Amino acid sequence: MALFKSATVPSPFNPYATPKVGESSTLIGRYMSDLGAEVNYHKFHPQSENNICSRGVNTVGIIRAPRGDGKEAIVLVTPYNSPKIDLAEASSLAIAYSVFSLLTRVTWLAKDIIWLAADSRYGEYASVSAWLRDYHTPVFGGFEKLGSEICYESNAHHRLKESPITERNISDDFRRAGTMAAALVIKVSGRNKQADDTLSIYAEASNGQMPNLDLINIVNYLAVHRQGFPVKVEKFWSLLDNKYLRIVGEVFESVGYIARSLNPQWKFGIPAADYMEGAATLASSLYYQALGIPTGPHGAFRDYQVDAITLEISPKALLNSKVRQTEFLQRGGQLIEGVIRSVNNLLEKFHQSFFLYLLTSPSKFVSVGVYMIAFALLVAPLPIVAASLYSDANKKHRTTPFPKSADDEHQNILQSWKWLYAAKQVFIIHCLGVTFYFSDQMPDWISKIVTWIILGSPIICADAAQSQKREWGILKSMTISAAFIGLCLMSVINFATAEIGALLLVPMCLVAHPLRLDLRARSLKAFTRAACNLVLGFIGFPPAAFFVLKGAFEGFESVNISDFWNWIACLCAWNSATYLYIGKSSFMI
Repeated sequence: MALFKSATVPSPFNPYATPKVGESSTLIGRYMSDLGAEVNYHKFHPQSENNICSRGVNTVGIIRAPRGDGKEAIVLVTPYNSPKIDLAEASSLAIAYSVFSLLTRVTWLAKDIIWLAADSRYGEYASVSAWLRDYHTPVFGGFEKLGSEICYESNAHHRLKESPITERNISDDFRRAGTMAAALVIKVSGRNKQADDTLSIYAEASNGQMPNLDLINIVNYLAVHRQGFPVKVEKFWSLLDNKYLRIVGEVFESVGYIARSLNPQWKFGIPAADYMEGAATLASSLYYQALGIPTGPHGAFRDYQVDAITLEISPKALLNSKVRQTEFLQRGGQLIEGVIRSVNNLLEKFHQSFFLYLLTSPSKFVSVGVYMIAFALLVAPLPIVAASLYSDANKKHRTTPFPKSADDEHQNILQSWKWLYAAKQVFIIHCLGVTFYFSDQMPDWISKIVTWIILGSPIICADAAQSQKREWGILKSMTISAAFIGLCLMSVINFATAEIGALLLVPMCLVAHPLRLDLRARSLKAFTRAACNLVLGFIGFPPAAFFVLKGAFEGFESVNISDFWNWIACLCAWNSATYLYIGKSSFMI
């Protein structure tokens, strides 16, 4: 750390200047090259743009490790908006430049260092994802010349005259280092309202993927115990003011106090404030993992099994003085240096700690061995109820328990295969859900034909009265079995989605009963069950569940009907597994 203090240099990036388009990447590449790094410009075409000349330019600098063999690398990422760099982006570039300048002179490096200055004019995730895609995809010549004649003017910015030394280190060829051991995305946000600089950690990637917990532990330990940063993770702030949650926390606090008075060794009680903060953080971690959308550009690395997090530093005051800028650069740079030193000392990738966990604070978590118990207990009644319903339905439909003739035996065999009709109905409903899920990815005429075939199936047009009166038990058994299988499969893909889905689907599956039969029964039990079915069906319907949860957390005055469709469109754009699960649940309801 002392080495960093002496090696910190003034930042060459002026946040108050407004560079022209293309000059930012050229300036960053020039400073990288002056430090002795290998530099290349990575041109990418954003997928959201139809104009072939709409291109972003990432600047990549590589330091070869003096003690390494080039097989591993550590990645630093600093997103910035190249047409107009603001003060926060300039500060993040300055921190990365200070660390990069130090690492060019040290002798303890055993892993290569890659600094990716990501052009985020088309989105932070898009620029990082495009570079990773090309990094892991072999290119055999001719690729760089693609579209060079069409977009000559837009690509000419990096062909400016350079000094002979700089010209030797800058290349248009895509340069690579070793296998990525870890990646850190460095960002600086606006001024916070606290009395000190704060550090926020974002770790969620696509479909609930999380980096190895050791990486978060390293950052949290160095930030708290070495640099004195208050560390924060995302939480639902509305839960901190929830009265019911406070009552539950006070109950647990009282129980813990009574337990400690009986036996001082019983220390399971926690203060009510810590319980509320942990619950708010746990709910946020569960929600963002279930959402399946990355919380930052670090999510692109998890698609290639690289542990990555986003570190967002919020200064306590404006960085408008040189003393304040130097202090901020020193603290932020020393933190990044410590993390790089820790990862650099590893002989292998992170694998000892957890990959499946839910955060309750920056230093506390719930492991997979704990939360899977709750999930297993939640879905355990489903196969039991399904088996019971199927057994009861077979007993009612069996004509003769002990067949005396061939006709009786044949009739019993037919009755035992009644479940196949219900299984076909459930299968058709799931096919409808899959069809609507992929309807935006196939031509309209194909999706319409498939929908007409499914809706015109004789299974859909069958007599529903017989199914309600005689075979609704078998149909419910098959539906519960399908829900149980779907929940178990989803728990492997994205546990958070399966947990939230189980909280909504399991009560509905257990209580479900034909509404017409309940109304004909004319009893208190039947009317109560019908009311419960209606309430659970309404809450379990995805749009209703979305509005209820958003109203509970943010207030019903903020609820807008367009929010749900924007949310669904976002899930579809990110290929979230939650989108498919919502479609499946809607048709089951």
